[in-house]
Amino acid sequence: MLHVDIPSRSDFTRLRSVRCDACVSIYLKTRPLPQEHDAFRIELKDFSRNAREQLEATHLDKKRLASLMEHIDALIVDDEFWRVQANSLAVLATPDILQTFRLPNHLTPMVEVSDRFHLKPLLRSITFPNSAYILALSENAVRLLEVHPDLPASPVKVDRLPKDAASAAGKSTLNDRSPVRRIQGLEGHNLRLNQYARKVDAALRPLLVGRETPLILAATGRIEWVFRAVNSYAHILPHGIEDSPDHISDQDLADAAGPILDDVYAKETERLGEVYALRAGENLATTDISDAARAATLGAIETLLVDIDGDMEGTVDEKTGAVSFAPSADATTYDIVDEIAARAFSTGARVLGVRRSDIPGHELLAAILRFPV
Repeated sequence: MLHVDIPSRSDFTRLRSVRCDACVSIYLKTRPLPQEHDAFRIELKDFSRNAREQLEATHLDKKRLASLMEHIDALIVDDEFWRVQANSLAVLATPDILQTFRLPNHLTPMVEVSDRFHLKPLLRSITFPNSAYILALSENAVRLLEVHPDLPASPVKVDRLPKDAASAAGKSTLNDRSPVRRIQGLEGHNLRLNQYARKVDAALRPLLVGRETPLILAATGRIEWVFRAVNSYAHILPHGIEDSPDHISDQDLADAAGPILDDVYAKETERLGEVYALRAGENLATTDISDAARAATLGAIETLLVDIDGDMEGTVDEKTGAVSFAPSADATTYDIVDEIAARAFSTGARVLGVRRSDIPGHELLAAILRFPV
């Protein structure tokens, strides 16, 4: 069975602020197949054992260490939790709290131990999740689907969503020719389509508020034009599935969404590459980690691309942004690129978790700056 809970920007900001004597960040590859879940539990146990060994080396208070391990052990034996999974699992734990996210993205398995959480892998889910909502809309019916890569399409229950255009107008059909406040024929039909579209938009609003998940419209003809005119959700994609969804299955709609999302991703990364090249000529862009760390600390980063799989161990000074590189990872260091991303995010930068091939020069990061540093 599938379950996805993508972190919001407020989740990221809250987790980014955590500082603790022991922060454990574990990322696993998972699958929604129940027969495989025992293997994922074993891998989580192995990662927790690795974290324990790192923390024992720092002489963490034994009671604090036992409390942290108790949180993770309780998750491992929670049958109900493991009953529903997605493509990856994030487990973020301290002696005081444990937070999980079941994610649609395919993330690299890892365990990180430090005084802060390792959050960079979550950026992929927040910024380029390859997930979307599909609004399948026609005069005859409307339904909302949630789609994620490599997973079945999932219908979403929406309160107060009208059944169809006729019922939204209080009619048995939109084809009658009776006057409606002196409006009839084609004009009356268009009026009722507008009423229908506004009711659909109003029903979706409570569900979509605060989200940035792309919305793909599957519609054709006048109803597509009418809905786009009244839509209030900022993240509806300009190009949708231009066909009537009445006789298209949920999974076929999900399959059609994949190329649309891939195109959006490709165009956006291409556009950012062009912006980077332009700003680099103005001394307003960098791929240098030390420069980016200083810029992030000063709030100078406007847009940041980071490689979600690469890392560079060390520390970053809280006040100046000066970088100290470390020869290897341990519980006293953390991923510098992750810290730069978190600092940039907290100062209002747009931070995108991407693959290294999408970053100018194939570096670990690329920063577009608000002002030179």
